[in-house]
Amino acid sequence: MSKTMGKAAEAIDSDLISHLTELRKRLIFVAGWFIASLCAGLYVAPRILTFVKGHLGSIEVEWSVFALSDGIAVYMKCALLVGIILTLPFLMYHLWAFARPGMTENEAKSTLLYVPTSSLLFVCGVLFGYTVALPMMIKFMIKLNQSMGANEVYGIQHYMSFLISFLLPMGIAFEMPLVMTFLTRIGMLTPDKLKQVRKYAYVGLAIVGTLISPPDFVSHLSVTLPLIVLFEISAFISTRYYRRKLAMQTI
Repeated sequence: MSKTMGKAAEAIDSDLISHLTELRKRLIFVAGWFIASLCAGLYVAPRILTFVKGHLGSIEVEWSVFALSDGIAVYMKCALLVGIILTLPFLMYHLWAFARPGMTENEAKSTLLYVPTSSLLFVCGVLFGYTVALPMMIKFMIKLNQSMGANEVYGIQHYMSFLISFLLPMGIAFEMPLVMTFLTRIGMLTPDKLKQVRKYAYVGLAIVGTLISPPDFVSHLSVTLPLIVLFEISAFISTRYYRRKLAMQTI
């Protein structure tokens, strides 16, 4: 009996060491990819900053530097952001590959789609925020500052921090379809629960749209309505997935 338990313990230890070794190897790959992406970010950072400064429609914003370190700080933030964005899909793939042995063939194929889909949705959210919501917000703030007779001097570091803090939540918000599909997949979300929370979701999205948009009705609608449409698309996808999953289980 003790010999059997000893062999079982040795097998468990061997499997654990094997898993940890594989995890370590994959983390090294991800770290190497991140370093390469960071180098790419350092190379393209000046071009990205020039693009951001000159591509906000008719808005012209002059950047100022208030400290010697502002320029290098913004440069590094931009490079780090590029490195993170380029590394996230690679990281998600290796997490999927690490968990792959414990999945069935169908589960592996379906979850693999999460990797490119999540990246695409995040980019769509950032693009929407940059091309639609952000110009309206900046225009409103400029008009407000001018109405008070204030001289407009914008620090480059503060401007980029504001830009990142606004666009990242928009990118995360566009992950809603993927999150709701995943919750449906693991059984935490059903069509009945969606019907119960729909009105609360509308209120929550309206509050989010109000918080991240300028305080005028048109701006609120231009941000809130896409979020609500995104929620309804997510709910439709979630409901179809749930019904298809239920039909497969009853066969």
